[in-house]
Amino acid sequence: MEFTAIDFETANQARHSACALALVRVKNGQVVERFNTLIKPPPGEFIFTYIHGISHHTVRDAKTFQQLWPQIQNFCDAAPLLAAHNASFDRGVLMSCCDYYGIEPAPYTFACTVKLSRSVWPHLPRHTLDTVCRYLKIPLNHHQAESDAEACAKILLHAVKAGVAVDQLGGATRSAGPQTSSQLRPSLNTSVARTNPTIPSRRHRRAKSH
Repeated sequence: MEFTAIDFETANQARHSACALALVRVKNGQVVERFNTLIKPPPGEFIFTYIHGISHHTVRDAKTFQQLWPQIQNFCDAAPLLAAHNASFDRGVLMSCCDYYGIEPAPYTFACTVKLSRSVWPHLPRHTLDTVCRYLKIPLNHHQAESDAEACAKILLHAVKAGVAVDQLGGATRSAGPQTSSQLRPSLNTSVARTNPTIPSRRHRRAKSH
C-alpha cells in the first residue's frame, strides 16, 4: 500500500490562503519521503496566526502555491491516494489554490481519517486529530503541518492494522471512471472522496476536525 498524507494550514477563512503544506509519503507501512514548505498566500489578513504561529513575516520569503505546484504535483502524482484528517478541508484548500492560479489538478482520491477513525474507534468521545493521537499514542505537535500530516499517516496505518482494507483504494485512484460500491468495502464508502472542480464553501479554519 502506498499513499500520501497531506495537511494544509491557512492564513484566514479563504480556502486559497494556504500558508503551509506538508506531504508525507508512506509505502509498505513506512514513511519514505517528506515534503514540508511555507507558502506565501495571496494578499489578505493572517487571522489564524494564533493557531499555527505563521504570520506575514514568517512567509515573506516563501514561494507562492503556483511556484511550488510542480514540486507538489510530482510528490502527489507518485502516490495519488491522498489521506487527510478531515479531507474535505484539505481537498478544498488544494482545489481552491489550484483554481485561484488557473491550475488543473489531477483527479486525486482522498481518504478521510476522521471518518475512518469514527468507524474503527467509535467509542472515542471525539475524533479530532489530537484526541485520536492521544488514544493511539501518536506524537503530535498540533497545527504544525508536518506533524499533522505524519500523524494522519499513522492513524491510517493503525486503521489498516485494525482490519480496514484501505489497500483496495489504490486501484480506485487510477480508475478513469467513477468508483462503484463493489470497489470499496462498505465501511470505507463514506471515507473516500474525489477531487471536485466545484469549490467548497468557505469555512472557518477552526472548523477543521483537528
